[in-house]
Amino acid sequence: MFEKFNFDLIFREANRFAPIVVMMCGVAGSGKTTFSQELEKEGFERLSIDEEIWATHGRYGIDFPMDKIEEYKIDAERKVQNSLIKLIASKQHVVIDFSFWSRATRNQYKKMIEDSGGKWILVYIKTHPDELRERLKLRNKRLDANAFPVTEELLTAYLKGFEIPNGEGEIVIEN
Repeated sequence: MFEKFNFDLIFREANRFAPIVVMMCGVAGSGKTTFSQELEKEGFERLSIDEEIWATHGRYGIDFPMDKIEEYKIDAERKVQNSLIKLIASKQHVVIDFSFWSRATRNQYKKMIEDSGGKWILVYIKTHPDELRERLKLRNKRLDANAFPVTEELLTAYLKGFEIPNGEGEIVIEN
């Protein structure tokens, strides 16, 4: 999926003095987890709110009622942030597998990373909505931590609310 991407853009930064934190950015189904897993193979610690929820509470709509999801997301994000700060302090490179749909959230994390002694890299995966729909049809059939069910209505809301990074120092990957 990302055969054409030059991962050296990230790896050359990882050879510097500060630990690198790659912030994945994109709509559900864009390929954030796949990209993150490639970095994980290269020694990056991968943090995922979805996987934290899965590990703590189980499967969406199966092991817990869907009306608990916002509460669980807040708790999971707090755990991810605490882990992030500890990993930066231990000089570990990190990839955050998260949508980062809003500029405000991206800015909050950038500040947290810098204040903790890390260097951020924002990777935005740009994917056409029709491609997202096809991927999500397949993904919605899976029952794993990275397969939160996304309906057409939810995808439309995601697309409408997503703030595309522009002028934020982002690396854009067309996928």
